[in-house]
Amino acid sequence: MKRLIVDGAYAINTSKRYAKIKHFFYNFLENDSNKYKKIFDLFMIALIFSSVAILIREVKSHVDDSLLFFNNYIISIFFLIEYLLRFWVTSSVSEIIIKHSEYDVMLKREFSLLKAFREIIGIKMRYVFSIKAIIDLFAILPFFHELRLMRLFVLLRVFKLFRYAKSIQTFGSVIATKKFEFLTLLIFASIIIFVSSVLIYVMEANNPASPINTMFEAIYWAVVTISTVGYGDITPVTEEGRIVAMFVIVAGIAVFSFTTSLIVTAFTEKLDEIKDDKLINDIAKMKSFYLICGYEGISKEIAKQLSHNSKIIILEENDKKARQAKKDGFFALNYDPGSIDSYKKLRINIQDQVKAILCLGHSDVENVYTALTVRSFNKDVYILSILKNKMNKNKLMFAGVNEVFYEKELVGMIAKGLAGQKIAFEAIHALRSNYNGVDMQEIVINERIAGNYRSVGELQSKKFRILLLGLYKSSSKEFLFNPKDDTTVKAGDYLLLIGNVQFIKEFNSFLYKKDGR
Repeated sequence: MKRLIVDGAYAINTSKRYAKIKHFFYNFLENDSNKYKKIFDLFMIALIFSSVAILIREVKSHVDDSLLFFNNYIISIFFLIEYLLRFWVTSSVSEIIIKHSEYDVMLKREFSLLKAFREIIGIKMRYVFSIKAIIDLFAILPFFHELRLMRLFVLLRVFKLFRYAKSIQTFGSVIATKKFEFLTLLIFASIIIFVSSVLIYVMEANNPASPINTMFEAIYWAVVTISTVGYGDITPVTEEGRIVAMFVIVAGIAVFSFTTSLIVTAFTEKLDEIKDDKLINDIAKMKSFYLICGYEGISKEIAKQLSHNSKIIILEENDKKARQAKKDGFFALNYDPGSIDSYKKLRINIQDQVKAILCLGHSDVENVYTALTVRSFNKDVYILSILKNKMNKNKLMFAGVNEVFYEKELVGMIAKGLAGQKIAFEAIHALRSNYNGVDMQEIVINERIAGNYRSVGELQSKKFRILLLGLYKSSSKEFLFNPKDDTTVKAGDYLLLIGNVQFIKEFNSFLYKKDGR
């Protein structure tokens, strides 16, 4: 018997068809990114409202027998099927049996089927007694409509909306973050209600003119008063009772203010997370996009250029830079590109949705980690990486990068431009070393710079005591050595500069000012 059960468990666990069917129903019921789940949720919401509408109609009017049959049988059967499917996909019975069997074999002892069944029953019962499962079960009970009391459970079907409405789930998760604070508030309010109801009963119960004659009426008055509703149907008539009422009213204002403050604080703290969840859902629906890891320097310009024809998603570990990317109009997430958890949170199919991954972090080490992480779960996606130090090129290639772009690769293009040209010794020396603060840098002409200055002469590089070695024209893909003053500059072009690092920084700031002002 045990052997048959274990063999059956292995057969089920290794069956591709069974795994595919179970995976389909799990995604159908639980995976928010599944395209069919939204349709299913809307369908179930429609059934819930239909059921409640029929119940309301039945109170004072005759309801057609076909509608009653639909409400008591058809809807209940749908809920029953859903309940059984959720019960099925919540855990794997075959995996538990296999785990216990292999564990016992490893310890060279007889397989204990009883222990396996205990664990299976324990896992299944945890689901059965979960709040959502209990609500699902109550929603099925109207099936036994002969018991008139059971028909009242139709109202409990409304609570199933918590399972299907994403906004309600979000609200519940936000409130759950302040469980301790709300519990403290509930204890405080309960104590106030208990004390005030006892006091008002003692003060009012013996007065014939008072409407408070029972303890229940005293508790009712206390709840209504502390909630600041104040129906006015029960009011104290003695001076002592009115003094108690004043204290309860003040306490009620404090409770109400504290509750509002808690809810607002909870939503404020979770606001970024809620926005990220919505952004992730939007990303999951995209058909194709570029994934840029890092947002600084040249990656900003690359993102702007690619965004003209394609959608861009940016992963940036630094919160400040991620916020800047969002301000610049990009889909950006404050995730670590070198962590596999970041890609799990994205819930995307990299093979089908991502055109290419661009590793544009601020260091080669970051780019290596990013490439290794991506290659750990996908071997085929195209990865391009920027290279900061030539010594690290092989490391990036070993990490799985398809193509490396050296940050100062334009130097290679200069070789052709230098042929036969006269150049100062200082310029050559600056190209070969970085001593005394002298450096060679590239500046990308973006749309703002191109809007401020139209030609090389307007740039006034000599004013800042730096040498404009050349201009790379992105449109014609040629390098112009020592360009003339009337040479036009356009967005996407590169300036190659040699000079003191501080002077180059000042020149870069100058370029962003209209007419140098």
